[in-house]
Amino acid sequence: MSTTPTGLPEDVVGELREALQARRRDVVARLHSMTGRFQEIVDSTAGANTDDEHDPEGTTIAFERSQVDALARTAERDLEDVDAALARIADGTYGTCEVCGRPIPVERLEVRPTARTCVGCAAAQ
Repeated sequence: MSTTPTGLPEDVVGELREALQARRRDVVARLHSMTGRFQEIVDSTAGANTDDEHDPEGTTIAFERSQVDALARTAERDLEDVDAALARIADGTYGTCEVCGRPIPVERLEVRPTARTCVGCAAAQ
């Protein structure tokens, strides 16, 4: 069984890479959807003279805009984390704790493939 520079089995890293790439596709699709939804909200209110802030019938347009914006920002951060993990795989540092330099257990990477720290360092933060 061959290993990566960080000591992780290459087949495990390959599986994690595939999972990260699938997650990346999902996040990009989610981000695209949120961006489209945000634009729909903006477009639907352009030129409207409504006072939705005092409408007892439902959520306000500002709330909807804020909610979609927050979801899009979360997706952007998720995309950054996935891309950073893929970059660490490419440069051979994937699976090494960025704080203490020790290996990140495979079990942690399987649960959280974007992890940058080992369990001990994550708990200390």
